[in-house]
Amino acid sequence: MRRREFITLLSGAAMASSFPARAQRPKKTPLVGQLWHAGSAEEEGNFLIAVQKGFKDLGYIEGQNIAFEYRFAAEQYERFNDFAAELVRLKVDVLIAVTRPAAIAAKRATTTIPIVFTAVPDPVASKLVDSLARPGGNITGVSNVGTDLSAKRLELFKETVVGMSRVALLLNPNDPLVARRTLEDTERAASLSNLTIQPIEVRSPDELERAFSEMTDKRVDGLVLVLDPMLFNARRRIAELALAHRLPTMHPIRDAVESGMLMSYGPNPEAIFRSTPLYVDKILKGAKPEDLPVQQPTKFELVINIRTAKALGLTVSPMLLARADEVIE
Repeated sequence: MRRREFITLLSGAAMASSFPARAQRPKKTPLVGQLWHAGSAEEEGNFLIAVQKGFKDLGYIEGQNIAFEYRFAAEQYERFNDFAAELVRLKVDVLIAVTRPAAIAAKRATTTIPIVFTAVPDPVASKLVDSLARPGGNITGVSNVGTDLSAKRLELFKETVVGMSRVALLLNPNDPLVARRTLEDTERAASLSNLTIQPIEVRSPDELERAFSEMTDKRVDGLVLVLDPMLFNARRRIAELALAHRLPTMHPIRDAVESGMLMSYGPNPEAIFRSTPLYVDKILKGAKPEDLPVQQPTKFELVINIRTAKALGLTVSPMLLARADEVIE
């Protein structure tokens, strides 16, 4: 991220959060609330910038023809409900809810204000929408899962780490639906690859060292991570611990590979966040959320960190490197 671009973003987000836009904006300027999972604009980083870029590409300029109210829940689940209710009291025209907890809180807070969620893995199972094609009610958005990629991730992981037989799966039990579904999908995929899955639960970053000690005791050969905001925000620490324990890692998102993990396979998250303003724009122009099908990613990318592979003593085959969408040297 460019320093100047980030400082501009951080300043704008702080100003929007500190001074209620309803008192300053012209009557016809739409007010869009944004409820984020992490604790600050800085922590959300490229994802928040992707949303802002999406608005800019559509011709929206903050302070001129659109206003924003930002709230950052800092991964504290009770804050989602409080902040969602606060944004509803501000009478935002549309409420963007980032991640499943934010979307659930937003839906609980209002049945009338349009909600656009993003980065929600299974909106139907989460009871956010009736179906992907016809969401129903006042909510729609962008899922970060288009299909179960567990089998493909394990296939690529096993191809990279020759001789792998036992794999740890790091789960956050604070979100039991996602944890349970991910474990079921991964165990089903593992049975096809002759792999054994060892689930390891982590409720907060403070438990990571204990988790890696448990992995050592279980004699696992690698670590698979799930689409979980708390674990994603702790990606640098996880990468450091994995390297210290000489454990190869597979993650769903490329940003984790940039932070030092071995490899990832999944959709480009910034593309998902950039598409979120498209639905906000449609709603501001009169569309109803119930008529906007939930979007799902259709393109997936393989990213490999060669530096990490070398540090782990792994040799990645030239054939696999040729198939990668990006190789981090």
